[in-house]
Amino acid sequence: MLRFANLALLVLFPLAWAAPMLRAGLLPLFGLEEISVLTGLQALWEKDIFLALIVTFFALFAPYIKTLGLALVQFHLASPRLLPVLHLLGRLAMADIFLIALYIVVAKGVGVGRVETAWGLYLFTACILSSLAISFLTERQQEPPHQS
Repeated sequence: MLRFANLALLVLFPLAWAAPMLRAGLLPLFGLEEISVLTGLQALWEKDIFLALIVTFFALFAPYIKTLGLALVQFHLASPRLLPVLHLLGRLAMADIFLIALYIVVAKGVGVGRVETAWGLYLFTACILSSLAISFLTERQQEPPHQS
């Protein structure tokens, strides 16, 4: 079951990256612009390339590489000795770095206005939390039984 939940993340992560996370607008009378992980990264690339590289790694590459690596371990195509490295990648893949950068872009670009959360924020958060849970449970399955 964990194998298939992990494989589902390979589809759900890209969907979460394209889904609207926030809606931001200048004034209540004007329409709100939807911001996704991908559009947030695009805006960040225009403002600060170094920060964009860091955020791209932490928000996109780290969770996806971790998920792929975990799938290889789960299907016995890679050694369980890879799990500590995947655990480290999981810690690096924390969404807070991306969210902080996204708020910076929104704050700089909008200045005055309003921000609303959208369904993509919940999907992205669920993907990150599911990935952490799947990793934890997979590590527990890989551990040899304790001897008394």
